[in-house]
Amino acid sequence: MTASGTHMTDEGAVRVPRRRRGILITVIAVLLALVIIGHRLVPNVRGMGSLLDTVTPFLGLGIPLLALAAALRRAWPALAAAIVPTVAWVALFGPAWLPGGGGPAQVRVVSQNLLADNAEPQATVDAVVDAGADLVALQEVSDGDRDTVAEHLGHRYPYQVTESTVGLWSRFPIRDAAGVDTGLGWTRALRAVVGTPNGDLTVYVVHLGSARAGETAVRDRTVRALAGQLRRDTAQRVIALGDFNTASTDRMITPLTDLLRDAQADAGTGPGFTWPSRLPLIRPDHVFYRGLTATSAGVLRTPASDHRAVTAGFRW
Repeated sequence: MTASGTHMTDEGAVRVPRRRRGILITVIAVLLALVIIGHRLVPNVRGMGSLLDTVTPFLGLGIPLLALAAALRRAWPALAAAIVPTVAWVALFGPAWLPGGGGPAQVRVVSQNLLADNAEPQATVDAVVDAGADLVALQEVSDGDRDTVAEHLGHRYPYQVTESTVGLWSRFPIRDAAGVDTGLGWTRALRAVVGTPNGDLTVYVVHLGSARAGETAVRDRTVRALAGQLRRDTAQRVIALGDFNTASTDRMITPLTDLLRDAQADAGTGPGFTWPSRLPLIRPDHVFYRGLTATSAGVLRTPASDHRAVTAGFRW
């Protein structure tokens, strides 16, 4: 042993003391915990903070890798340090896996982004119909698909209203339908009052502005515009559903979640990712509500679209 306490092998190689093993792993574990806890404190410069919010749930995948590295090095303090980001992740995202809701639904809804260049719109719509909802909301209904959609939905949903590329189909009468300006420059949202057997229900079908890495200004503007409309709306029972182009964890969705509850968070299990359809990694599709009780929420895999559908059930 040298004077500094470093061990020497017979060949003269330096052997790092056990207490110094895994220092890098420990530092990474602490930094990972700080990012998980404080991701919304990172400035949203050119949408980078928003992007970090979106991917933060996946940072949990690094925790088992840190634990494995610590175990292989027999760095037990580093292995213990991996508990810190684990606790942070579970505290923030673990509740999404707890079961919620329950009880019979008095109204059931489903929302589907149809995909503008859908090669088999009838297959997508048929899968949506099979969900057995009372209200169907669609986005990205192109001019070429309108007749197909109407044919496949009309026999079960006799009431409908459309605005540009979004639409609402209902088993119950619809009245007071109008387009909603979300600041896109063209109307891609609607508001309608549905007369259910249990009373009036105000429904918003929306498709907010698109977002790309570093380019979220249009999407952010449409979120604020919709939030302003909902804040002014005096209806007691409201459901807003559609493609919000905003992940559940994104800070930019806060103007909406400050006003409405999230059916997936309240009555679903898991994060409910919907995009891309084959291997969903984020949830831009949502069902928000107020004045009701969510009894169920889930995700429906449908063919031909790049989004999965979202479903929810409610009672008065």
